[in-house]
This record gives sequence, C-alpha cells and structure tokens, in this order.
Amino acid sequence: MRIDYAQFGDVVSFDTTFCTNKEYRSFGIFVGFNHHRGAIIFGAALLYDETAESFKWLFEAFTEAHGQKKPITIFKDQDAAMAKALTEVGPETWHGLCTWHIMQNGIKHLGNLMKDGSHFLGDLKKCIFQYDEEIQFEDEWQKLLKNYGVENNSWLQRIYGLKYKWAKCYMKNTFTLGMRSTQLSESLNSDMKDYLKSTLDIVQFFKHFERVVDAKRANELKAEFDSRNKLPRRVNLVSPIIKQAAEVYTPLTFELFQEQMDWVSACLIKNKNESNLMSEFLVGLVESKCEYKVCCNPSELRINCSCKKYETFGILCCHCLKVLDVLDIKCIPLAYILKRWTRGARSLVVIDNEGKQVEEDSNLDSSQQYRRIMPELVKMASQASNSAESYALVMQVTKELRIQLDCITTSNGPQVVVPDEIPMFAVGLKKKEKCSSGRRKKSRIEKQGKKKEKN
Repeated sequence: MRIDYAQFGDVVSFDTTFCTNKEYRSFGIFVGFNHHRGAIIFGAALLYDETAESFKWLFEAFTEAHGQKKPITIFKDQDAAMAKALTEVGPETWHGLCTWHIMQNGIKHLGNLMKDGSHFLGDLKKCIFQYDEEIQFEDEWQKLLKNYGVENNSWLQRIYGLKYKWAKCYMKNTFTLGMRSTQLSESLNSDMKDYLKSTLDIVQFFKHFERVVDAKRANELKAEFDSRNKLPRRVNLVSPIIKQAAEVYTPLTFELFQEQMDWVSACLIKNKNESNLMSEFLVGLVESKCEYKVCCNPSELRINCSCKKYETFGILCCHCLKVLDVLDIKCIPLAYILKRWTRGARSLVVIDNEGKQVEEDSNLDSSQQYRRIMPELVKMASQASNSAESYALVMQVTKELRIQLDCITTSNGPQVVVPDEIPMFAVGLKKKEKCSSGRRKKSRIEKQGKKKEKN
C-alpha cells in the first residue's frame, strides 16, 4: 500500500459507512485510482468511534505511515467531525464533498419538492454537474431558489456556503482525476460484503479484508497483462499523435484521449491573436455557444485552456489539441503527459521513513537483496584481479567479512551444514546388485519369462 500511495495517492476517497463487524465499529478506507483507472486501496482502519479526536489520530497515522506525503485532493462526506480533523491535519489538501451524499441529503431535506413530476432534483443536479462558468451557476442557483420558493431553506443555505467543494465551476482548478464522490469507496464496501460478516473478530476481520485487497490487485494484474498483449483500438491509424498516445498511455486512458481527438474535428477557431509570444485562440464547438480561451507558446510547447481539463484530469482537452493541430504540432508535448496515466507509472522507487526501499512483496527480500549485491561483488572481483596489491586487499577484507557474516548467521539461527563428502546413495535405498560378470542381476519376473519360452 505504501508503494501504491506513493505512485497514485494524489487523489483519495475516504469513507466510513461500512460497519459490518462484531462490535459494529466504523471501518474507514482510503481508496484511489491506479493507472488503469481501477480501484486501489491505500489504507484502512477500524475505528472505535467517529469523533474529531479519532479522525485526527487516523489521518496523522495515515500520513506518518506514508512518509508524511499528503494527497492533493480528498473526497469525503459531510461529517462535521471528519471535516474538523482534516482541516487541522491537512490544511493544504483540498477537501471535496461527495456529490452523491449531497443528492441523498437533498432528497432527505427537500423530498416534498420532488413529487408530482417536479423538476427540482434535475435542476439541482444541473447546478452540481453542468455549469462551467461561475456567473452561469450563480444565475441558475438564484432561479432554483425563486422558482421553488426555497430562499430561506436552511439546508440549501448551508450547502451554498460550501459551493467551492462541490460545484463544477468552482472545482476547475482542483486536481480530481474526474472523481466527484466517494462512490469508489462505496463500491468497495459492496465487494467487502461478499467476504465479511458481523460475527468476525478483529483478526478474522482483517484477514478477510486482505482477500478484498488481493482481489483488487488481481484485477490490476489482469489489466496490466491485457495492456501488454492487446493493441488498443485506434480510429485514426496514420495520426502521429494517436500513435504516440497509444504507445504511452494505458488502454483506458488512451480511449479517453482518443475521445478528445474525435471532438477536434468539431472544434472551430473563432478568433486568434498571434501578435504576442503567447498566442491566444478562442475555440468553440460547431453547435455550441460555449467558447474557451486557449493560450499557447509554440516555441516552448506550453499550452493551457480555460476549460482546465488537464489541470483537473491529467490529459489535454480537444480545444488544446485543436490549437496544436492548427500550429502543425503533431505530438503531445512531454510536459503534458502525466506519468500516473502511462504504462510506466509503476517504475517509481519508493523509500520509507528509514531510507530503505519498500519491497512490493516482503517474501522476495532475499532474492532482491541477492540481485542488488551480486553486480557490486562482481565489479570488485574484476577490479581486484588487475593487480597483486588490490587482490591481496580484497582477499584480506573478504576473509574478515566472512567471519563477521558467520557470526551474524550463527546469532540469527542455525546454519545449513554442507557435508564435505556427499554420499553416493540416499539413506534407506538399497544398492542395486550386480553379477560377478559385471552384468545387471535379472529380476524374478524376467527369469520366469525365459522359463516359459523354453517350455
């Protein structure tokens, strides 16, 4: 989990709704996306209660276990104690509210407005998911309050005060990977129900939880195997930028990138200003009134768009790709290829708090250590053989080192003794008898067969 978090812990979903254990305690899970956009677990804890003190201890322990690295963004529900603890432990982390919980609370507090064919729920969803511009959101929010006569509703006023944590237009500068809720944790909870039940004690509980973790890792291995053995479906076989994306990105990320490329043909350059070093383009779709400002410096291969897709998700939008195509730039600038979406995302070496490399499988420590130390010893032997002086030095140091290693091995446990003479035959096996002539002695069945032939 340390390795997973170091590579993919930029956006985290945290949820405590799963309570299927013997004492009915809250079970908190930290979940995120891997490079195949599959669920990946960074940590878990069985909590005694859901007070601010408990959450503060949990977040501090989680941060310490992962080398003081804090996520860029974390999604949670509207729990006040959790919000207080997160603010104290990670003030620099952006805290997003789960849109699914907001919708459920909306139904709970304003269910009377959603009857008899009312469009209140649909209008509320538009305010959460649809509007890209802040002015448009503010206008539509005021219309929502006025049309349904809920200007003084306390729940809506409280939610509006937290609009920066759930409204799409206010999340454009936040790195979210497309995550808007804790449903990633919710889906994991449903998987856990297949393994866990309320009668388990704490040891059994976590043993079964490991089975859930192993199942998620098996899904990633399958996705990794498929990505290496199956070519992604390419619509445009001759496009250099499509070819580059297919080689660099994982299959699912490539599909999302290729979808943006499909929209390039529907984009128009409505206005442009190339008088400055940073050229400005106004890009919009053919059948849409929405326009986006794209700024580009061709000499330095720098580009950004007002839609902020790269800043929030990690791949370039169709507006930027349209400008690159107009400028005859036929590749994705390397600065805009986010490593966490690439095939080589797992090449990062993770170091723990003690400065040691974290191994993916602790059972492979011996083989990994042998693999690292062997090349160094070969280099020393090669260098020592060049002169008598270096040879004598290495031999002397080697003898001293062998004595020290023998002492360490003896103190850690019994040594495996290799006998000087290896017996020719294993104990308990009879030696095959031979005739005096040197030929093999015949068995009783062979002798009886010859007697029958003579008869």
